[in-house]
Amino acid sequence: MKYLVMVQCTQADYEGMRGKANEVSPAWSQEEIQAMYAFMGAVNDDLAETGELVDAQGLVEPARTRLVGLGDDGKSVITDGPYSETKELLAGYWVLDCASLERVTEIAERVARCPLPAGATNYPVVIRPIDSGSADV
Repeated sequence: MKYLVMVQCTQADYEGMRGKANEVSPAWSQEEIQAMYAFMGAVNDDLAETGELVDAQGLVEPARTRLVGLGDDGKSVITDGPYSETKELLAGYWVLDCASLERVTEIAERVARCPLPAGATNYPVVIRPIDSGSADV
């Protein structure tokens, strides 16, 4: 079965990763950034080796997000980020093809152990099965 495994963060977290401490995130050092990337790279390499990795991507900061919706009049409403009313947003994801929910949970537990600087928020890792379009939905 395929699963979407998601990690979250906020605009303030991205600012912390750029070395700008704030009320939500400490300033990350270059060593801490490199440790995070090395950890995620190792996770990706291991998942590619087992054949479970379908796709994995990190996303740019919420400030570079755009929302496109419809207003009450049916016309497009386009809004650029960041969105102060939104707490956490998707920071990155994996699409995994795993034998069981237990296996993807093991992977999410590993992802949750990504090294962070002291004081950084440790967000939960979100697992969502991907709808296969079968009748058992």
